[in-house]
Amino acid sequence: MQDIDELCVNTLRFLSTDAIQEAESGHPGMPLGAAPMAYVLWDRFLKHNPRDPNWFDRDRFVLSAGHASALLYSLLHTYGYDFPLEEIKNFRQWGSISPGHPEAQLVPGVEVTTGPLGQGFGMGVGMALAERFLAAQFNTTDDNGREYNVVDHYTYVICSDGDMMEGISSEAASLAGFLKLGKLIYLYDDNDISIEGSTGLAFTENVAARFAAYDWQVLEVDDGNDLAAIEQAIYAARGQTQQPSLIIVHTHIGYGSPKQDEAAAHGAPLGAEALDATKDNLGWPRQPRFYIPDEAREHMQRAIMEGADYQAHWEELLEDYEQADPERAATFALLRAGQLPPDWDADIPVFHPDDGPQATRSSSGVVLNVLAGRLPNLVGGSADLAPSNKTHLDGYGDMSPDQPGARNIHFGVREHAMAAIVNGMAQHGGLIPFGATFLVFSDYMRPALRIAALMKTPSIFVFTHDSIAVGEDGPTHQPIEQLASLRCIPNMTVLRPADANETAAAWRIAIQRAGPVALALSRQKLPILNLNEYPVAEGTAQGAYVLSKAVADTPQVILIATGSEVSLALEAQDELAEQGIDARVVSMPCWELFDQQPAEYQAHVLLPQVPKLAIEAGVSQGWWRYVGEDGDVIGLDRFGASAPGDVVMAKLGFNVDNVVARAKKLVSK
Repeated sequence: MQDIDELCVNTLRFLSTDAIQEAESGHPGMPLGAAPMAYVLWDRFLKHNPRDPNWFDRDRFVLSAGHASALLYSLLHTYGYDFPLEEIKNFRQWGSISPGHPEAQLVPGVEVTTGPLGQGFGMGVGMALAERFLAAQFNTTDDNGREYNVVDHYTYVICSDGDMMEGISSEAASLAGFLKLGKLIYLYDDNDISIEGSTGLAFTENVAARFAAYDWQVLEVDDGNDLAAIEQAIYAARGQTQQPSLIIVHTHIGYGSPKQDEAAAHGAPLGAEALDATKDNLGWPRQPRFYIPDEAREHMQRAIMEGADYQAHWEELLEDYEQADPERAATFALLRAGQLPPDWDADIPVFHPDDGPQATRSSSGVVLNVLAGRLPNLVGGSADLAPSNKTHLDGYGDMSPDQPGARNIHFGVREHAMAAIVNGMAQHGGLIPFGATFLVFSDYMRPALRIAALMKTPSIFVFTHDSIAVGEDGPTHQPIEQLASLRCIPNMTVLRPADANETAAAWRIAIQRAGPVALALSRQKLPILNLNEYPVAEGTAQGAYVLSKAVADTPQVILIATGSEVSLALEAQDELAEQGIDARVVSMPCWELFDQQPAEYQAHVLLPQVPKLAIEAGVSQGWWRYVGEDGDVIGLDRFGASAPGDVVMAKLGFNVDNVVARAKKLVSK
């Protein structure tokens, strides 16, 4: 007779492997090997409420090794989440909520979307950072010494050898160690096997020494089936408040199966014969499939009542907190709900042409600092580029172990981790996070940007130095294909404002957008559009708008531009007028928003019968959908050059003479 712990561990193992076998697809090796550590964590430590997966003060659990999704789904079902057994049986099938890798927003109880290795590792750091920031901002002690710790939870992550190999884990772990995120606990399923075979083929580093060098507490469990040792290690990790903890758990991939310790156990079903043999080895009945003993179900679903108690005690504390500090409690309630203060944008400045030309990165910095005064949960920073990105929040301190409630995060030169950490902060809830770097380095962030879009998480990414006008730094720093690359990500809203006022409007959109936003901002100064002449605010919100009308209702040509090229289009419009050609100028700061407008509005802006010329200092890819076969694009389907920015722009065709010549050619067709 198996004891209750062994019964529960094997329930998790075989729910997972049955699901994989039924689907004829999946990764059985990790669920077999890592089920004990997952069970100990969920059964004895995880503070959660299965009946309210979004309860704010729950512990966060991230399965960074998302290929072990079947194990997570087994946990969710057995611990009482709204995840029916039928979904486990429909693992990886059309229409199910049990996809091959966990997806947030699809599956109740899944905190983040994982699968690309290292992403969950980085997002876990963001969640722990968010918890500590909010605790610093909102936890209080009254005059009688009573503590109101309304934000007080841990972030747990299960990661794998593959996570450790990905460079993002190094970036994220380094920052977590520097910040001393003591409520961050990672369990490393160290089974020494990857798809190609032994990790010894390419990965022989001393992970313990590496993480000790990052200033993590490192603990080891020699036997991944030793529940008591795992429990003791987690207790030790929770007891260390000045360091994040890595618990290296030595496991056997495919434990108990004929394929134990073999790469064959990693990414393919065991097969019916091997699965039966595994069940025999571990004392489990071959039939029925998806078997859950009553004793195991009863034991694991204690979490339902325990979770309700956790939440009830917290809500009682919250009621007292509201009495003790009503103003702070009101702010806390607002941000927990993801709502904005009614006057959040009241102070956003209006820029005037008399202010003189401004780089949109500078305008963004002004707007960002104004927003910071109204939005206490606006938090972020740059990948060592705040002076260039103009993202420093003046007067709000630099986040450090001694200033956990400061609002400027110095991510260091760690773009990949920065993006994942921003995603983790956003998924944690309660914050409006942003991360910034040069547009060309968005390539380093691409996997995390894609995950943000998959999750539709409200992460804000500020990208400056958005074109060849970067100048002397040359082609390595001049983005060409990056705008198109960002625009092709579903659910990503990309805004390239033309001036200071479009930048202010872009920030309004970014703060309110239910999904990731990328702002592309100029290094060079640009003329400021006069709000008395141009419908900038409402036009930006529509994605594209008629910025400058032609004399006639039906112009001879339409010039479409974004960002710094809008002012060029306006200059060209004047020159064309002197040559007797009537042109309309359309500013198109956001393709995605324009594509969401009614067809009637789109046709009103881009008159179908009129030839169109698009102007943007980036690849021409994508623009033909707007200009049509009879239109033209002044783009850049080559890399830039090292020279002063205005020279590079002019030499590569972004000058009035070229725009006028190309427009005249269209008109003469």
